[in-house]
Amino acid sequence: MKDKQYLLIPGPTPVPPTVFAAMSRPMFGHRSDDFAKMHKGIVEKMQKVFQTKNEVFVLTSSGTGAMEAAVSNVIKPGDKVLTLNGGKFGERWTKMAAKYGAVVDEYKYRWGSAADLKVIEEKLNSEPDYVAVFATHNETSTAVTNDIAGMGALVAKHKALLIVDTVSSLGAIEFKTDEWNVDIAATGSQKALMLPPGLGAITVSEKAWKVVEENKTPKFYFDLNACKKNIAKWNTPYTPNVTLFVGLDAALDMIMEEGLENVYARHTLLANGVRAAAKALGLELLADEGCRSDAVTAVLSPEGISAEDIRKVLKNDYQITFAGGQDDLKGKIFRIAHMGFADKMDMIIAIGALEMALAKVGYPVQLGQGVKALQEVFLGRN
Repeated sequence: MKDKQYLLIPGPTPVPPTVFAAMSRPMFGHRSDDFAKMHKGIVEKMQKVFQTKNEVFVLTSSGTGAMEAAVSNVIKPGDKVLTLNGGKFGERWTKMAAKYGAVVDEYKYRWGSAADLKVIEEKLNSEPDYVAVFATHNETSTAVTNDIAGMGALVAKHKALLIVDTVSSLGAIEFKTDEWNVDIAATGSQKALMLPPGLGAITVSEKAWKVVEENKTPKFYFDLNACKKNIAKWNTPYTPNVTLFVGLDAALDMIMEEGLENVYARHTLLANGVRAAAKALGLELLADEGCRSDAVTAVLSPEGISAEDIRKVLKNDYQITFAGGQDDLKGKIFRIAHMGFADKMDMIIAIGALEMALAKVGYPVQLGQGVKALQEVFLGRN
């Protein structure tokens, strides 16, 4: 049954039928009262997910667009910034900041590890002129979650802004924007927010607004001052993707109905189960213990077997899609996402298929061992 597909990559993720049904609503005007009312409700719900009292702007763009909005509204040529690069998306901050003329101090740390707070503290103390520190909450390329609370406590003592990519974490892993002293957080729609690609969102603190208002870097579509002016009437500066806004409204209702604490607990349970299954199969995890993501798990391919061969069998024989490794990790890892519209049965299917794929590529797997470990976690017997 080739039409039956199982998508277990860290974006785009499966979209709930409830959200698709909402998006089939007939089109209506983006300058209408109906849109304004919906927009107001979306912002209020997004504030709850971001855990912030600050303004939230929903942008018709990918998550990368929200990231670029953060950079273009804060950075001017010659500004000194610190970027934290432990994977492809930390690397993206570096590239963006450099494009806008920043003098970039890039702190590279090992893929599979978390950023060292001591190194960040030393850099902040040695360079008082940093305008911003750019961090990634959940690095999907390595399945690592960074300690943003710890970073926020350090950066708050300095003039620098803490700007965080929450594209693959918001709605899956708890993120406390205000409590953690995060000045700007950027996210995207196609991960744990359970939408198709096409929306970004950004929240801005009072400390950050002072920098944004003084920034003269040329920008047009991503001008946050224009967003702020228009949101006073629950409008957007330019034509938004009305259909995706409707879908976001429905997806946020699902998150609110489940309850944020329950959403986080579900993601943790799925992650614990997948990690237990991998270990039971004799496989190693890429991420260090203590910083492993609850949104995605990166598994090292067995020695002598390419992860791409495993992924090919999963896709061709079982219609299951895992993500592969990037750059130096290509062929060395496969990644299993458990974010957004994901539940226990999705993981049981994924691990069961993984066992069969491993057997087909010649790995000495004992069928059922991984599934059993997964089930034990789900039943609370581990």
